[in-house]
Amino acid sequence: MLKLKGQVGLTSTITMNNKYPFYFLILSLCSLMMGLFFGLSASLQYIFPELFKNFTPFSMIRPLHVTSVLSWILLGAIGSIYFFLNKKNSTTNSNRLLKFHFFLYLILGIIIIFSYFMGYMTGREYLAFSPVLIIPILLGWVIFGIIFFKTLLGKIKNWPVYYWMWGTGIVFMIYHLCEAQLWLLDDFRDHFTKNMTVQWKSYGSFTGSWNMLVYGISIYVMSKITDNKVMVHSKKVFFFFYLGLINLMFGWAHHTYFLPSPTWVRYLAYIVSMLEWIVLISIIYDWKQTLKIKENHNYHISVKFLKTTDLWIFLNLLLALLISIPAVNYFTHGTHITVAHSMGTTIGINTTILFSSFFYIVGDIKLQNQKITNKIKKGLLFFNISLMSFILTLLIAGVKKSYWTHYSDSSIFSRMQDSQYFVYVFLFLSGICLATSIYMIVIPLLKKIIRIVND
Repeated sequence: MLKLKGQVGLTSTITMNNKYPFYFLILSLCSLMMGLFFGLSASLQYIFPELFKNFTPFSMIRPLHVTSVLSWILLGAIGSIYFFLNKKNSTTNSNRLLKFHFFLYLILGIIIIFSYFMGYMTGREYLAFSPVLIIPILLGWVIFGIIFFKTLLGKIKNWPVYYWMWGTGIVFMIYHLCEAQLWLLDDFRDHFTKNMTVQWKSYGSFTGSWNMLVYGISIYVMSKITDNKVMVHSKKVFFFFYLGLINLMFGWAHHTYFLPSPTWVRYLAYIVSMLEWIVLISIIYDWKQTLKIKENHNYHISVKFLKTTDLWIFLNLLLALLISIPAVNYFTHGTHITVAHSMGTTIGINTTILFSSFFYIVGDIKLQNQKITNKIKKGLLFFNISLMSFILTLLIAGVKKSYWTHYSDSSIFSRMQDSQYFVYVFLFLSGICLATSIYMIVIPLLKKIIRIVND
């Protein structure tokens, strides 16, 4: 038997079979650390283009980095949701499926990494691995969906909003993963505009699907920390859910300004994507006001990460507002400014929400060791400073490239890259600081989870 100690409201006993949500969390943290390593390697190649070129060129490092980071977000969300479902003691009959799901993704992750090193890549933006591997990926999401709906359907009346968000995220994830493979058909592959439209649409909605999972987790954790059952049934959070659903289906459109598409679709996407962020800020603000009234010190670290999420949502909203304006997007598209927006979302928002979830799951580490808590707090402060520096450097690199693209005197690309040498050096140094701050958070968290599993 396995006991979770030191957690007010979370103390429970679960069977050995139900350790698998923790295994997903461990696997996700390992993916995050791999993603950091590959990301630093990629940034180093900006400084020394010939470095490792014969063994691991940038064309290989980039998909390794992207796949690892996406795996961190998806596996972390899956593991968190499995744990929250297990708290209901309702997935006992699905343990075999849960085990199969874990080992399927573990083996699949190893295969994908080796396939990249062997040079089997499609060149697609997110899903760069061999298309045949999408079959076991889809199987895993189908299993996840079966366990989720089997656990909840008919057993809970008046679903709180996070159940709706998780269920919607799972269903649309399956749909858009299938949609992303349409390029295999000649009718799409041989038609450039259609091919690019479907790729950006499916990837945009793919992002929206995992946002449903992650944002649902944030609302779950907020409601449990404050023991606020009203907020998860309020009109505001359901408005946010429906808005997020519309954004999932249409929010991709502002990525396709350069492709022929109806103007109304672009403006609808812009309005919806902006409103979604504003409403989420409003929800977290209301939650923080509740914390002032009822402070829960048992989840001190989890609360800090959610407050950090609020900060990065605000900062990323400012950037998103700018690059979604067609006239501005014309200059920023295809530059590091887009990468800065992506980093702000995946690291500043998704990662801090998942860290908050993980610390909520393991309980507040300060209950066991104040020194570890202080180290995590320092890591979080270092994280915010490093990420800010990292994003600002990306913005500078993006501005310089945009200027070269639109106002240069027809100088060659390599010369422009050479002029960015010191920018890329600072980007690498910022990346090292960011990776160090995340390791300061991940290592004690990973040790805590492993200790729980082995207890």
